[in-house]
Amino acid sequence: MRAPIGDFDHARPVPDCLDQLTAPVADAVRAWRGAVPADQLLYVDTDPAIADTAVFVEHHGRDLLGASANCVVVAGKRGGETTLAACLVLSSTRVDVNGAVRRQLGARKASFAPMDTATGETGMEYGGITPIGLPADWPLLVDSAVVDTEWVLIGSGRRRGKLIVPGKTFAELPGAVVLDGLGVSAG
Repeated sequence: MRAPIGDFDHARPVPDCLDQLTAPVADAVRAWRGAVPADQLLYVDTDPAIADTAVFVEHHGRDLLGASANCVVVAGKRGGETTLAACLVLSSTRVDVNGAVRRQLGARKASFAPMDTATGETGMEYGGITPIGLPADWPLLVDSAVVDTEWVLIGSGRRRGKLIVPGKTFAELPGAVVLDGLGVSAG
């Protein structure tokens, strides 16, 4: 089937591609309970060498920039406590770590988590972290613009492959908190 966005000729329902996903993502799809059925989540095979957003959209079409989202892991610190969370924003924006994230987590300081922490705690590859299959006790902060986007291209848990998901799906994921202004202008 043709994907609803991008120039991908071969999109397949995610439940048919579990062997292409990391274990946490595949487990989340197997246990799927969202209003959007799991077979409406799509998988497209992509080259891991061009997984980073800027290179990816140059190769697959600049129009994907407005329909792509990045999922990043952040660490909020207060007192001797560290809270890990994930943030999902459109690729055309950046995460407001020192404002929206810090306030939402009640943290004194917030920053991007180190790569080894992000990959070790999620069980996903750096450059492919996705909001589907995150640790159940993590907050998932989602910019409202992502939820309002009809179809969103996100990582698959690996650098190879991407998922195409209806934006409204992200508001229903475990730990999801939808925030206005989480993603701010990248300029």
